[in-house]
Amino acid sequence: MDKVERLYHLDRLLAGRRTALPLAAIMAELQCSESSARRTIDALREHYQAPLIYDRPAQGWRYDTRHGEHPVQLPGLWFSDTELHALLSAHEILGAIPPGLLRNDLAPLTARIHAILARRGLAPDQLARRIRLIPIGARPLSPRGFGVIATALLQRRRLRIHYRARTSPHSGTREVSPERLTWYRNNWYLDAWCHQADGYRRFACECITDPQALATPAEDCGEAELDAYFAGAYGIFAGPAPHTAVLRFSPARARWVADEQWHPDQQGQRLPDGHYELRLPYGTATELLMDILRHGPEVQILSPPELIDAARDLLARTLAQYD
Repeated sequence: MDKVERLYHLDRLLAGRRTALPLAAIMAELQCSESSARRTIDALREHYQAPLIYDRPAQGWRYDTRHGEHPVQLPGLWFSDTELHALLSAHEILGAIPPGLLRNDLAPLTARIHAILARRGLAPDQLARRIRLIPIGARPLSPRGFGVIATALLQRRRLRIHYRARTSPHSGTREVSPERLTWYRNNWYLDAWCHQADGYRRFACECITDPQALATPAEDCGEAELDAYFAGAYGIFAGPAPHTAVLRFSPARARWVADEQWHPDQQGQRLPDGHYELRLPYGTATELLMDILRHGPEVQILSPPELIDAARDLLARTLAQYD
């Protein structure tokens, strides 16, 4: 760690603390000798006028934060090696998600980060080899169309879209206020206020054609209101969740399911006999049944009766395919 890195690292250590940091701890964090640690402290105080004080009762150094603000702003933008790797990792992930989010826009920044890491003796090229996303079930998406949607969302402008749902052979034109983009099970969805329907709707982005950003400002809906409508039900289906599914998994399958999140409001418990019971809210049962039945005989629906009947009917129709 060179002296510039030590300077920034010490600033971050002190900015995130309310208690004093002993000199020995500073030396360990900065990986340096006592003399180097003291020079870093002096540089922070003298060259950047940081209100760095020695707290004698606590026998350590801390920022004087009586005014309640970050006491100093160091010039420039600095990242540690770990943060640079994390930034590159995020870039690799964004680039792997269709349609290649920001890959071209961030290319100059990526090249700069590669050069910095190379000077520090690190290997940025390992990221592309060691990080892999396998987007099973991803549906093709137009980069240009997605760019229009994302830009209108961030600029808070309405969109005019042509949309054809897979449940209908017909397409229609809608004017919507984009509220949120959701990446769910390897595909993008647009959560929006539909001005034709006068209500919230969720649109699969690959089913949107010829999106056009309008000059009209978009309606702004609160986070709590969006979550109440889009996050309350199970899976991708929005709306209220008036039902509660109760599932019991076998001891063998419980080792996996007990660590999974099926819904933010789920409740789970291990039973004395090794089974795992899971309770979760749902509205439309379509996606829930798909997730339940992929566990085959390792899961049993305990309630409600209408969900049991739906699963029984679905299994019967499936078995009929093999008669």
